Parts: sequence; C-alpha cells; structure tokens
Amino acid sequence: MRITDLETPALLIDLDIMERNLRRAAEYTRAHHLRLRPHTKTHKTPALARRQLDLGAVGLTVAKVGEAEVMLGAQPPDLLVAYPIIGRSKIERLAEVARHARVTVALDNLVVARGLSEGACQGQVKFGLLAEMEAGFNRVGVAPGGDLVKLVQGIASLPGLTWEGVIFYPGQIHGVDKGSLNELHAVDELLQDALGELRRAGFEARVVSGGSTPTLYQSHLMTGMNEIRPGTYIFNDKNTWATSACGLEDCAATMLVTVVSTARPGQAIIDGGSKTFSSDQLNTGGDAGFGYVVEEPQAAFTKMNEEHGFLDIRRAAREFSIGDRLRILPNHVCTAVNLQEKLYGIRGELVEQEWCVEGRGKLR
Repeated sequence: MRITDLETPALLIDLDIMERNLRRAAEYTRAHHLRLRPHTKTHKTPALARRQLDLGAVGLTVAKVGEAEVMLGAQPPDLLVAYPIIGRSKIERLAEVARHARVTVALDNLVVARGLSEGACQGQVKFGLLAEMEAGFNRVGVAPGGDLVKLVQGIASLPGLTWEGVIFYPGQIHGVDKGSLNELHAVDELLQDALGELRRAGFEARVVSGGSTPTLYQSHLMTGMNEIRPGTYIFNDKNTWATSACGLEDCAATMLVTVVSTARPGQAIIDGGSKTFSSDQLNTGGDAGFGYVVEEPQAAFTKMNEEHGFLDIRRAAREFSIGDRLRILPNHVCTAVNLQEKLYGIRGELVEQEWCVEGRGKLR
C-alpha cells in the first residue's frame, strides 16, 4: 500500500527515523552504563515496546495498570508503573500482571505502600517499590533528606514489598542550553546528597531512576543516576525540536491530513482538529500554534475545533487547493498517539507496517 491510499487523518511513522532514534538511545545508554527503561506512553504499542527491549532496554515504564496489562504483550521481563496505584481492584489487577512480569511501583507515601503490601500478600506476589523524590518539577515526590529516609524506612518495614531505590523526574528541564545544563547539575547535587543520607541510614539504592527525552543525551552528567525513562525519543515532536533536544530530521511522526476548505481568503481548513492532534501548546511558550506544516513552513496552524484545523496561509509561498494532502508535525506526539486507532509505518512513499494503538485510552 502507498501513502496515497490512506484515508486521513493518519499518523505516519517514518521507519528510518524511528529506527535511528532507537539505535542511538540504545548505543548511548550502553556506552554510559545506564539502564534504559523507556516509557511506553508515547507509542502505546507492544510491538514497538518489543523493539526497544530487543535493543537492550531492561524493562518498560507505564503510568497506569491498564497500560501495564497491554504491555505484557511485549513480553517484558520488568514493568515499572511510574505512578501511585490506589484502590483494591487496581492492585488486584496489578498482582495479576506480577504473575507474568516483575512489577515495580513508584510512590511518595505510605498510604499507597500499605495498600500494595496488603495486595501483594493477598495475591501471593511481590512488588518492587521506588521511593519518589521531588527534584524541582513540583508534581509528586517527597523532599530529599529526612522525608525521603522516613519513606524508605516505612517501605522496608512492610511485607510483600521490596525497596529497590529512588525515582525522580526532572520535568522542569526542557532544553540543552547552558541554563538547562546548570539545572541538571543542580538536580544531580540534590540527588547525590539524598543518596548519601539514605546510605547513612543504612539504605543503598540499587536503582536510581530519572531522566527524560529533553535530557536524554546529557544523562551521563548526572552521576548519581543509573536508569533513564525517556518516552518521546522514539518519535520526537515539535516540542522536542523547539527545545533543541533533537533536530527536525529526528522527528519520525507526522499527521497526514487533507485540505477540506479554502472558502475564506488566507485560510485553509484541514480534516484534523483537537480530536486528532490534542490542544497541547509548546513548552517554550508563546503563540506558536499546534504543529509544523512540513510542506509549507510559512503556513501557521493557529486554531482548532474538534474536527477542523485552521491554517493561516497568508504568508505561504504556495497555493492550497481542496484535496491537498499535508504532513503536520504535532506539538506533543504522546497525546496525538493516544487519539489514534492505528499508526502507519512508512518507508519512502510505501506503508510497510500498521500497528493498532493497543494502549490508547488506558487511563485506569
């Protein structure tokens, strides 16, 4: 099948670029003796997770139990649920997952830990736990120091659980400029101090898990960390490109759309809106629109309704006609993927592979 045979909107994955992204990350982590445990939130597809494992990933990261259940299809040796799991039914489901793969959960409080302990004992399984430390993003995680030590002490006292180490997320660091690298060093100092306090309390972290796609190739600068969990790197997106964490040539995912109206002068309407792209803005701020039009960079993707995308074409060098097909690099590929039923792997003008997005909508 050729790309021209696809109905639109359709999310295209350039296989050459994706494969290069995967190899580069695998080679980098091997060279720097880092464990790679990619987050599957970006592709939500077991077949792609299997590719990551085959290239040396030690396991997979997910956010929800439903994603963990789906990712068993990739036959991972280890699953990290990087999210606090609350509720009996969810813990029972997670115990079932733990019969098929080793399961580790990240948390920042003993309420969640006690629920997991009870569920592990009732289900006759073991859960590994990572204590979540706040490292500047101000989302979840206890303060490094005494609070982190108390959390680890509490985890260590509970049956059915094994404390594995520490987890953090430097989500406040978006770029690779001098300021971002200074922030990275500051987080590393915070981390080193926290690990030292744990050591003095008698706890040696086997796993120190952090990282992100924007900081992926600077991960070796954080000497206290031995595991990274990037997700977006497999495809990259306009956000990753805008923060100089990748080049345009490293962006594998584009949305194929069709121009459906040119009735208003200076405007073209495409058949993809917020139910196709999501309404995420760029991390860099400003009014940068909702995506990059590959065929005409001077066309600005300025507005969306649910099924309509608005292109401002007043500065465009080309004419736009009904039926024209365009490729648009989305701002945030993770949310765009979650809105799709299928991904289409392309090489040149040929569609080589189709994947069902099995993890879409798995929010529980």
